Amino acid sequence: MAIKVVATNRKAYHDYHIHDTFEAGLVLVGSEIKSIRAGRVSLQEGFVLFENGEAWLVNVHIAQYDPASRQNHEPKRRRKLLLHRREIERLQGRVQEKGYTLVPTRLYLKEGRAKVEIALARGKKLYDKREAIARKDARRQVERALKERYE
Repeated sequence: MAIKVVATNRKAYHDYHIHDTFEAGLVLVGSEIKSIRAGRVSLQEGFVLFENGEAWLVNVHIAQYDPASRQNHEPKRRRKLLLHRREIERLQGRVQEKGYTLVPTRLYLKEGRAKVEIALARGKKLYDKREAIARKDARRQVERALKERYE
């Protein structure tokens, strides 16, 4: 099962506490899949909305595919997520809880099909972000010190 990661949303890991992840398919047009294969995707501001029992991926930027010219797509259009009905109902219930949201964390190609990994996440407070940055800096300093010692 070959998986080629096209885009990751590193900002989501900085801004949110990630709880659960789910895999969903995407309804795309031809020029979108070509842009995805070329790696021209940004997940930074994306999120998931629920409407009429369907899940929609909103604000994900898939760049226009230049050779498509007239038949090109709108870069930030809403894209339907392919999930089972029970998964949609369960996720919708969890999102209605206080503070939870669904954000895309990865977009990848699995056996030639575009999939998006969505994560059930809760927003971090400013002090949580500062703590994570301090932890990362401390780990980096320790690694640097160990590297200098053993050189």
